[in-house]
Amino acid sequence: MNQRVRVKICGITQVADALAAANAGADAIGLVFYEQSPRAVTIQQALEITNHLLPFITVVGLFVNASAEYVQQVLTEVPLGLLQFHGDESESFCQQFNKPYIKALRVREEMDINRIIGQYKSAVGILLDSYRPGIPGGTGETFNWQCIPAHPSKPIILAGGLSADNVATAIRQVKPFAVDVSGGVEQQKGVKDPAKINAFIREVASVSTIQC
Repeated sequence: MNQRVRVKICGITQVADALAAANAGADAIGLVFYEQSPRAVTIQQALEITNHLLPFITVVGLFVNASAEYVQQVLTEVPLGLLQFHGDESESFCQQFNKPYIKALRVREEMDINRIIGQYKSAVGILLDSYRPGIPGGTGETFNWQCIPAHPSKPIILAGGLSADNVATAIRQVKPFAVDVSGGVEQQKGVKDPAKINAFIREVASVSTIQC
Protein backbone atom coordinates (compact mmCIF):
# COMPACT_ATOMS: atom_id res chain seq x y z
CA MET A 1 0.00 0.00 0.00
CA ASN A 2 1.17 3.52 -0.70
CA GLN A 3 1.02 6.02 2.12
CA ARG A 4 1.69 9.74 2.18
CA VAL A 5 4.51 10.85 4.45
CA ARG A 6 3.16 13.09 7.19
CA VAL A 7 4.83 16.32 8.34
CA LYS A 8 5.11 17.77 11.83
CA ILE A 9 6.47 21.29 12.33
CA CYS A 10 7.83 21.36 15.87
CA GLY A 11 8.86 24.17 18.20
CA ILE A 12 5.98 26.48 17.34
CA THR A 13 5.99 29.52 19.65
CA GLN A 14 3.56 31.95 18.03
CA VAL A 15 0.24 32.01 16.24
CA ALA A 16 1.66 33.25 12.92
CA ASP A 17 4.03 30.28 12.71
CA ALA A 18 1.25 27.80 13.50
CA LEU A 19 -0.89 29.28 10.75
CA ALA A 20 2.04 29.25 8.32
CA ALA A 21 2.55 25.54 9.04
CA ALA A 22 -1.14 24.77 8.64
CA ASN A 23 -1.48 26.76 5.44
CA ALA A 24 1.56 25.03 3.96
CA GLY A 25 -0.07 21.64 4.55
CA ALA A 26 1.50 20.40 7.78
CA ASP A 27 -0.32 17.55 9.48
CA ALA A 28 0.78 18.47 12.99
CA ILE A 29 2.48 21.17 15.01
CA GLY A 30 4.61 20.62 18.10
CA LEU A 31 4.46 22.70 21.28
CA VAL A 32 7.45 22.33 23.58
CA PHE A 33 6.63 22.25 27.29
CA TYR A 34 10.24 22.16 28.44
CA GLU A 35 11.56 25.32 30.05
CA GLN A 36 15.17 24.77 29.04
CA SER A 37 14.35 24.77 25.34
CA PRO A 38 14.69 28.01 23.35
CA ARG A 39 11.39 26.97 21.77
CA ALA A 40 9.50 26.48 25.04
CA VAL A 41 5.95 27.78 25.44
CA THR A 42 3.90 28.50 28.51
CA ILE A 43 0.40 27.15 28.93
CA GLN A 44 -0.96 30.62 28.09
CA GLN A 45 1.10 30.81 24.89
CA ALA A 46 -0.04 27.31 23.93
CA LEU A 47 -3.67 28.28 24.45
CA GLU A 48 -3.31 31.34 22.25
CA ILE A 49 -1.80 29.19 19.50
CA THR A 50 -4.41 26.43 19.70
CA ASN A 51 -7.28 28.94 19.84
CA HIS A 52 -6.23 30.24 16.41
CA LEU A 53 -5.31 26.94 14.79
CA LEU A 54 -7.14 25.64 11.75
CA PRO A 55 -9.21 22.41 11.93
CA PHE A 56 -7.70 18.97 11.33
CA ILE A 57 -4.22 19.88 12.54
CA THR A 58 -2.93 17.63 15.32
CA VAL A 59 -1.42 19.51 18.25
CA VAL A 60 1.47 17.59 19.82
CA GLY A 61 2.73 18.43 23.30
CA LEU A 62 6.41 17.69 23.85
CA PHE A 63 7.67 16.92 27.37
CA VAL A 64 11.12 16.07 28.72
CA ASN A 65 11.17 14.23 32.05
CA ALA A 66 8.23 16.28 33.26
CA SER A 67 6.27 15.40 36.38
CA ALA A 68 2.99 13.60 35.88
CA GLU A 69 1.30 16.53 37.62
CA TYR A 70 2.65 19.00 35.09
CA VAL A 71 1.66 16.86 32.10
CA GLN A 72 -1.83 16.53 33.55
CA GLN A 73 -2.05 20.27 34.16
CA VAL A 74 -1.17 20.98 30.54
CA LEU A 75 -3.69 18.40 29.35
CA THR A 76 -6.39 19.98 31.49
CA GLU A 77 -5.83 23.41 29.95
CA VAL A 78 -4.51 22.83 26.42
CA PRO A 79 -6.33 20.71 23.78
CA LEU A 80 -3.48 18.38 22.85
CA GLY A 81 -4.18 15.55 20.45
CA LEU A 82 -0.92 13.68 20.99
CA LEU A 83 1.84 13.54 23.58
CA GLN A 84 5.55 13.28 22.77
CA PHE A 85 8.00 12.18 25.45
CA HIS A 86 11.58 13.15 24.77
CA GLY A 87 13.32 12.15 28.00
CA ASP A 88 13.88 8.97 30.00
CA GLU A 89 10.19 8.25 30.55
CA SER A 90 9.13 4.63 31.01
CA GLU A 91 6.21 3.10 29.16
CA SER A 92 4.13 3.08 32.34
CA PHE A 93 4.70 6.81 32.73
CA CYS A 94 3.86 7.59 29.10
CA GLN A 95 0.62 5.65 28.98
CA GLN A 96 -0.92 6.86 32.25
CA PHE A 97 -2.52 9.95 30.67
CA ASN A 98 -4.99 8.08 28.44
CA LYS A 99 -3.76 9.97 25.39
CA PRO A 100 -1.98 8.56 22.35
CA TYR A 101 1.74 9.19 22.62
CA ILE A 102 4.97 8.88 20.68
CA LYS A 103 8.30 8.13 22.36
CA ALA A 104 11.43 9.85 21.13
CA LEU A 105 14.73 7.99 21.02
CA ARG A 106 18.06 9.72 20.53
CA VAL A 107 19.94 7.40 18.23
CA ARG A 108 23.48 6.25 18.91
CA GLU A 109 25.43 3.85 16.71
CA GLU A 110 25.44 1.03 19.28
CA MET A 111 21.70 1.21 20.05
CA ASP A 112 19.44 -1.77 19.54
CA ILE A 113 16.52 0.29 18.27
CA ASN A 114 14.14 -2.64 17.84
CA ARG A 115 14.74 -3.74 21.42
CA ILE A 116 13.98 -0.28 22.79
CA ILE A 117 10.90 0.09 20.59
CA GLY A 118 9.70 -3.16 22.16
CA GLN A 119 9.72 -1.44 25.56
CA TYR A 120 7.02 0.96 24.38
CA LYS A 121 4.34 -1.35 23.04
CA SER A 122 1.60 1.17 23.86
CA ALA A 123 3.19 3.97 21.81
CA VAL A 124 1.48 4.91 18.55
CA GLY A 125 4.84 5.73 17.01
CA ILE A 126 8.55 6.17 17.68
CA LEU A 127 10.44 9.36 16.89
CA LEU A 128 14.11 8.92 16.05
CA ASP A 129 16.31 11.95 16.70
CA SER A 130 20.01 12.76 16.86
CA TYR A 131 21.98 12.19 20.04
CA ARG A 132 24.03 14.91 21.64
CA PRO A 133 24.94 14.65 25.34
CA GLY A 134 22.78 16.86 27.53
CA ILE A 135 20.47 18.00 24.71
CA PRO A 136 17.16 16.12 24.47
CA GLY A 137 16.31 17.32 20.98
CA GLY A 138 16.48 20.16 18.47
CA THR A 139 20.20 19.67 17.83
CA GLY A 140 19.96 20.52 14.13
CA GLU A 141 22.15 17.50 13.39
CA THR A 142 21.40 14.40 11.38
CA PHE A 143 22.37 10.90 12.47
CA ASN A 144 23.35 7.77 10.58
CA TRP A 145 20.05 6.69 9.02
CA GLN A 146 21.52 3.26 8.30
CA CYS A 147 21.06 2.53 12.01
CA ILE A 148 17.29 2.46 11.55
CA PRO A 149 15.80 -1.05 11.30
CA ALA A 150 14.32 -1.92 7.92
CA HIS A 151 11.07 -3.25 9.41
CA PRO A 152 10.41 -1.58 12.77
CA SER A 153 7.38 -2.72 14.76
CA LYS A 154 6.09 0.84 15.15
CA PRO A 155 5.60 3.74 12.72
CA ILE A 156 8.78 5.82 12.57
CA ILE A 157 8.83 9.61 12.74
CA LEU A 158 12.21 10.80 11.48
CA ALA A 159 13.74 13.91 13.07
CA GLY A 160 17.18 15.39 13.52
CA GLY A 161 18.73 17.97 11.19
CA LEU A 162 16.11 17.75 8.47
CA SER A 163 15.60 20.59 6.01
CA ALA A 164 14.36 21.12 2.48
CA ASP A 165 17.84 20.20 1.30
CA ASN A 166 17.87 16.64 2.66
CA VAL A 167 14.34 15.56 3.51
CA ALA A 168 13.62 13.94 0.14
CA THR A 169 16.81 11.87 0.42
CA ALA A 170 15.88 10.94 3.98
CA ILE A 171 12.43 9.76 2.96
CA ARG A 172 13.77 7.66 0.10
CA GLN A 173 16.29 5.99 2.39
CA VAL A 174 14.33 5.57 5.63
CA LYS A 175 10.73 5.39 4.33
CA PRO A 176 9.34 6.88 7.55
CA PHE A 177 5.69 7.29 8.43
CA ALA A 178 6.36 10.98 9.11
CA VAL A 179 9.09 13.60 9.29
CA ASP A 180 9.57 16.15 12.05
CA VAL A 181 11.36 19.46 11.57
CA SER A 182 12.10 22.43 13.80
CA GLY A 183 15.42 24.22 13.27
CA GLY A 184 15.45 23.43 9.56
CA VAL A 185 12.51 25.79 8.94
CA GLU A 186 13.53 28.65 11.23
CA GLN A 187 14.75 32.22 10.81
CA GLN A 188 16.12 31.97 14.35
CA LYS A 189 15.45 29.65 17.27
CA GLY A 190 11.76 29.73 18.04
CA VAL A 191 10.80 31.80 15.00
CA LYS A 192 9.78 29.96 11.84
CA ASP A 193 10.35 31.03 8.24
CA PRO A 194 7.19 30.52 6.12
CA ALA A 195 9.26 30.17 2.94
CA LYS A 196 11.35 27.41 4.51
CA ILE A 197 8.22 25.64 5.77
CA ASN A 198 6.71 25.71 2.28
CA ALA A 199 9.94 24.49 0.69
CA PHE A 200 10.21 21.65 3.19
CA ILE A 201 6.65 20.48 2.61
CA ARG A 202 7.09 20.72 -1.18
CA GLU A 203 10.13 18.46 -0.93
CA VAL A 204 8.18 15.94 1.13
CA ALA A 205 5.40 16.01 -1.44
CA SER A 206 7.94 15.38 -4.21
CA VAL A 207 8.44 11.91 -2.75
CA SER A 208 4.88 11.81 -1.53
CA THR A 209 4.38 8.10 -1.07
CA ILE A 210 6.22 5.31 0.67
CA GLN A 211 5.90 1.60 0.22
CA CYS A 212 4.35 -0.02 3.29
